[in-house]
Amino acid sequence: MYRKTQQPQPEPLTRRDKRWLAALGAVVLAAAAALGIWIAVSPGQYGRSHDGCVTVTAASSTGGAVLHECGARAVAMCHSAFRHDDKLSLLTRTQCRLAGLGPASAPSSPAAPSGG
Repeated sequence: MYRKTQQPQPEPLTRRDKRWLAALGAVVLAAAAALGIWIAVSPGQYGRSHDGCVTVTAASSTGGAVLHECGARAVAMCHSAFRHDDKLSLLTRTQCRLAGLGPASAPSSPAAPSGG
């Protein structure tokens, strides 16, 4: 039914072909290395937590989630994080401290004199 046909033998690569393939491989490798370095050092779209802005990366049901707030919303987020002990709150606390929004230190009351 079907006739078997023999494929012609491929021609061996010339020096020019080998140089071209090596150059193409080097370009692909350099691009992959540059992309890897950029991913490793890039802080992302929002940057790091600082100056009243909080950025938290947390696990979610669909992968990773980025929570980012600035100003009054960041303050509210940090107050909530320091009132609760769940995993997300614990992650948020570190970022709040980096943003300068750590817990308000309780005013120290003067020691009452004993006796009387």
